[in-house]
This record gives sequence, C-alpha cells and structure tokens, in this order.
Amino acid sequence: MFGSPVQLKTPTQLAHMERAGHHVATMLGHVREAIAPGISTAALDQIAFDFLASVGATPNFLGYHGYPATLCISVNDRVVHGIPDHSTILKDGDVISVDGGCTVTDSDGVAWHGDSAFTVIVGEGTESDRGLVAATEKALWAALAALATGDRLGVVGRAVESVVEDHARETGQRLAIVREYVGHGIGTAMHMPPDVPNFASRERGIRLKPGQAFAIEPILSAGSPANRVLADEWTVVTKDGSNAAHWEHSVAIVKGGIRVLTAHDGGAAGLAPYGISPSPLA
Repeated sequence: MFGSPVQLKTPTQLAHMERAGHHVATMLGHVREAIAPGISTAALDQIAFDFLASVGATPNFLGYHGYPATLCISVNDRVVHGIPDHSTILKDGDVISVDGGCTVTDSDGVAWHGDSAFTVIVGEGTESDRGLVAATEKALWAALAALATGDRLGVVGRAVESVVEDHARETGQRLAIVREYVGHGIGTAMHMPPDVPNFASRERGIRLKPGQAFAIEPILSAGSPANRVLADEWTVVTKDGSNAAHWEHSVAIVKGGIRVLTAHDGGAAGLAPYGISPSPLA
C-alpha cells in the first residue's frame, strides 16, 4: 500500500482519517466563531492549538518544514500560508482564509492526516469580496460533487473552471484561478501524490478508485492570479494587491461515491444541491 504512487486506504484507515477530519472541522469551527474585529491572528492560532491539545490530536502544520504555527491565516491579498502574528489585527471588511489540519494515530502508531480551509469576511464586506468568497466555496463543492460521479481526477479542475466561468457570465465578476497552489493526496502524510490542479488540462488525471483520499482546495483571486512569496519564505500575496479566497476539504473515494472527511455530516449539506449524498466508508 505505502509503496504505491497513490496511496490506497482500507475503510478502517479512512475511519482514522475521518476522526482526524472531524477534529479539524471542530477546530476550524471554534476559530470561525472567534473571528471578529479586534482579534489578532495569533489569538486565533492559539484557539486552534489549545483545542487540538484538549482532544489529544497533533497539529500537522506546526513544524512542517519549519512552519511556526498551527494554522495558516491569510488576510486580504495574502493568498495562502500567512503566518499568524500579534500585529495582524482583524478589522471590519477583511477577507480571512484559515487553513489547518491535524493527525491522529491508530493502534499501530501510524499517524493519519486531516486538512481543511475556509474563507469568511469580517463583517459585511464589499459585493466584490462576497462574490469572491461565495464562488470559491461553490467551486470546492462543485469539484467534490464531480469526484462523486467522475471516473478520473481531472474532473476537479474542469469543475472549478466551470464555476469561475459561470460566475463571470452570471455576475460580470471575473475571478482568476491561482494555478501554482493545488490540491494533493493525503493519508499517512499531509501532502502525497498526486497533485490535484484547479484547472482543466489535456490530461484526464488518474483513474479514481475506492481507498484514495485527496485534499481539494480551489484558490481564487479577485484580480490577477500572479503572486509572490514574502521575505518570511511562507506568505504568498497577490502581486496586484487583490484579495484572494481559499476553501478546502479532505475527501475519500469510497464504493458508491465519496465521503468528505473534514465535514461532520460527511458533506451532506454541501453535496445536496448536486443531488448527491455522501457514501459510507465501508
């Protein structure tokens, strides 16, 4: 199993991943509830760290290639990998993306990963920002729904592109897909083969099989998708200063469809508009 380019998990192993995923969902829920004007991103990070400690889970971002925090918190033009700090104080109208994960161990001491992200606006926000956040979340669920009925991984990129194109036709707002940062396999490591692009290509991608698990994470910009990494060697920002949004779920391919591992309902609410119900792990 572990020597395969794309790791296949048993239903029992996926259940461990779902346990990790539910901790991630609860952690991000606590953080989301705390988001308000006047709170620092460091304080939000502490909420996440304290929750994981309380349930005996391990943050998988903290220490990853030297990363110094439990969460990545990216505000406004920060695309991904923003480092929480005490000087970034949220204010009304900010667009804040929160990305986090954890591991749990099985009886053999093997660590299993969960990874998820969301974006919200502090307060009301602008119409442009509301469109950006809503379209990015829609792109995530469209991609997950496509996995439930598709036969190859390339359906993800086509689904994300379709949402972006439909959004432009329906609203006049043109959003850009940030292409350098993509989804990935997940299991006994946070990042595993294969990459999961958020854009269509000539390659249809690998054939979907029960036991596979992926982190699906569309990232959109309200302006140009061009970006750069700051001097901290982590934080990615848009070059034109436009705001960005990021949504992510970890999902398992199972017999009969999919199950969203980082949603307490298995993805039922998000998949319902597509006429899809989450399938059991076994």
